[in-house]
Amino acid sequence: MTPAIPGIHHVTAIASDPQKNLDFYAGVLGLRLVKKTVNFDDPGTYHFYYGDELGRPGTLLTFFAWGRAPRGRAGAGQAVEVAFAVPEDSLEWWGERLARQGIAVERLPERSGEAVLGLHDPDGLALALVAHAPAGAFRGWAGGPAPAAKAIRGLHGVSLCEGRRERTREFLASALGLRQGSEEPRRWCCVAEGGGFGTQVELLEAAAGAPRAAMGVGAIHHVAWRVRDDAEQAVVHEALLARRLDVTPVLDRCYFHSIYFHEPGGVLFEIATDAPGFTVDEAAEELGSGLRLPPWLEPERGRIESALPPVRAPEGAPR
Repeated sequence: MTPAIPGIHHVTAIASDPQKNLDFYAGVLGLRLVKKTVNFDDPGTYHFYYGDELGRPGTLLTFFAWGRAPRGRAGAGQAVEVAFAVPEDSLEWWGERLARQGIAVERLPERSGEAVLGLHDPDGLALALVAHAPAGAFRGWAGGPAPAAKAIRGLHGVSLCEGRRERTREFLASALGLRQGSEEPRRWCCVAEGGGFGTQVELLEAAAGAPRAAMGVGAIHHVAWRVRDDAEQAVVHEALLARRLDVTPVLDRCYFHSIYFHEPGGVLFEIATDAPGFTVDEAAEELGSGLRLPPWLEPERGRIESALPPVRAPEGAPR
């Protein structure tokens, strides 16, 4: 039997300038930089991981810093928004903080009865802060610029833009085990049963005649779903192959093991293991403090470091 997916492991997007990305996500939103590494498939560019204090699955937003990439275009076949869960009583505080930083925010329609603030990052990526009642039961990171009581707790979910969202909803239910949640004319909700963070998927209907998405700066590259371990991943892998999907072999990402495929609507999905996690090569108190490379790239450290632009700890974030 194929295990039900408990939720999102991480979301990966594309940034332009790595320093601006750090300043916004660590300095403004107060996420912890839990890993500073490189894109294993393109080691001349950074790969930043942001999350809670330990980078737990369900809290992670990651970025490839591809400054020379063209600007992305939102559209069908793409994840188009990342939503974060914040404590229910913190939304007003966040609105005031972002306004002081000169960041435009807007109150969006409620989602399943939860209040929502919308904003964009420096590259135009759409973000949302969702007042999620269960988030208050989890401890916020005390080492960031946001008070622990107000801090972002983790991912709330993602929004997928689909040309034929019925196909994707059926796939999420039958292949990944998500159940149908609330439904509105242009927004359908699917829910993973993990009970933690990153359990909400909003399916948006693409406007008739709208162009398909184009990958680039400011776009979401892929959405990664959680499995506990290699054994569960192997079962999911076989089930996806049985559906005649073009699934990659297992790839070693050091902090998890991954397989990739496109869901029926075209969004790139990943299945990532919870283990071994981000403390495999750094102590918890040192996460994100230095450039980490996988063992097979370590012999090239000098060349890689010389090609990367220098970055500093963002203003307001711990050094």
